[in-house]
Amino acid sequence: MTPELINILNSVVANATPLVIAGLGETITERAGITNLSLDGSLALAAMFGFVATLVTGNPLAGLLIAMLVGALVALIIAVGDITLRQDQVAIGFVLTLLCADLAQFLGQDYTGSRSTPMPVVKIPGLSDVPVVGQIFFSHQAIVYFSYFLIFAVWFWLFHTRGGLAHRAIGERPAAAFARGTPVNRLRYLYTVLGGALVGLAGASYSMAIKPGWSNPPVMRGDGWIALAIVIFGGWHPFRVVLGAYLFAALRALASAIQRSPDIQIPLVLLNGLPWILMITTLVLVSSGAIERLTRILPRPVQRWTRSFLRSDPPAALGTRFEPD
Repeated sequence: MTPELINILNSVVANATPLVIAGLGETITERAGITNLSLDGSLALAAMFGFVATLVTGNPLAGLLIAMLVGALVALIIAVGDITLRQDQVAIGFVLTLLCADLAQFLGQDYTGSRSTPMPVVKIPGLSDVPVVGQIFFSHQAIVYFSYFLIFAVWFWLFHTRGGLAHRAIGERPAAAFARGTPVNRLRYLYTVLGGALVGLAGASYSMAIKPGWSNPPVMRGDGWIALAIVIFGGWHPFRVVLGAYLFAALRALASAIQRSPDIQIPLVLLNGLPWILMITTLVLVSSGAIERLTRILPRPVQRWTRSFLRSDPPAALGTRFEPD
């Protein structure tokens, strides 16, 4: 494998990290039955606050914590609006994504064009020395390694703990979970805020790690909608959500590589739209069942595994309000 290809794959892993964290945060929220549509604006607002906090304090940890707090507060507004005030969560989320995006640009206008020192690259001793694999996966900033941990932590929590079973139950059959003593609305508050905090962390990873600085418009504009699409593409399963994030980052890297190549002449607009077009196509194929039908030509054991992996049924109570009485 050539050094250039290794560098491209290394950048794919790094650039996919915000989408991985935001996608997993939204998975946690939607598994509890709440849809947080504010992701696009929340990412931008958290990125701005995280960058400014780091710039003012000189402490990246403070920036990360402030960004997580911003994401959690935005998500809390959605939870209060839906659970306590009994308003439509989708409408609230859509309004918040527009409001937060405008707030980020307005409040951050004095810092437009500012840059900061990126987070240092931390090489994992031993693992970073492994040929190819070490260079691709284990020569990154600390937030990338956190995303690795988060993937397995969310998967283990959801599918291998009693708390995770209750988490899934309040998004699938909240009435049955309540009858068994599960505090449905209290847990929905908890997981909505937790998911929002992870979205805020994803926003900070843009402005503090991927492209340290603040610009107007922000570099992550539109990625919140991509994160939402990736959750659907991933069937609300952590591993598939991560696969979708890496796929989208790889498509972006491919478009960028083609753009730099003098031998390939493709209009710039088409190149920039390539990842979006392919992602929409994939979503349509998966959600329509077309890919599942194509797998019928495979051997039966492979069919069962493939169908299980490709299932994309949303939580049954997603977007519905639970009334204990």
